[in-house]
Amino acid sequence: MLGGNTWTIRISAITLLLATVLLSFVISFSKQKAVQPAMPKFSELSHEDRTRLDQQRAIVAAAAKQRYGTSTLRKTVADLSVLQRLIDDKVFKKSQTYQLQSLGIAFGDVLASGLPLRWVMVTDEYGTDPTLRFKGTTVQINALTMISKRIEKGEKVNLSELLRITREQLTRLSESDNP
Repeated sequence: MLGGNTWTIRISAITLLLATVLLSFVISFSKQKAVQPAMPKFSELSHEDRTRLDQQRAIVAAAAKQRYGTSTLRKTVADLSVLQRLIDDKVFKKSQTYQLQSLGIAFGDVLASGLPLRWVMVTDEYGTDPTLRFKGTTVQINALTMISKRIEKGEKVNLSELLRITREQLTRLSESDNP
C-alpha cells in the first residue's frame, strides 16, 4: 500500500509541476502580447471633436485677451509669443491639466500652419485623443499633451525650440522617405 501512495504523490507532484509550467508560459505569453502597442487607428475629426478643440482654443484666447489684450489667435507662428508669455507668466497652474492641454491645442495649430500636419483623432493603447498626423503616415505629434506634461514635471517650456525640433524631425523623416 505504501508503494501506491508514493506513485500517487509523484503523479500529483508531476501534474502540479506541469500545470505551473503551463501557467507560467500562458502568463508570459499574455504579458508579451500586452506590451506590444497596437497600431494606431486614425479618423477624421467629428463635429463634436472640432467643437471640443474650438472650446479649448477659446480658453487660451480668453486668457490672452484678459491678460494681454490680444484680440485673437491666428493659428500661425505669430501666436508663439503670446502662447509663450502665457506659459512664462504661469497663467495656468500645474494642476490645471485641461487648460494646459488647451495651450497644447493652440500650439498644435501653430505647428499645423507651417508643417505638413493636420488634426485627426487617434485611437491607440492610451485611448482616443486629438493628435497632429504627419502626412498619411502613422507619425503623430501629440500637441495636446506636449506642454501640459512638461509643465506638470516642472520642466521649462520653450515653444520656439519645440517648433524647431519638430520641424527638424519631420524634415528628416521626409528626407528619409525620399532619398
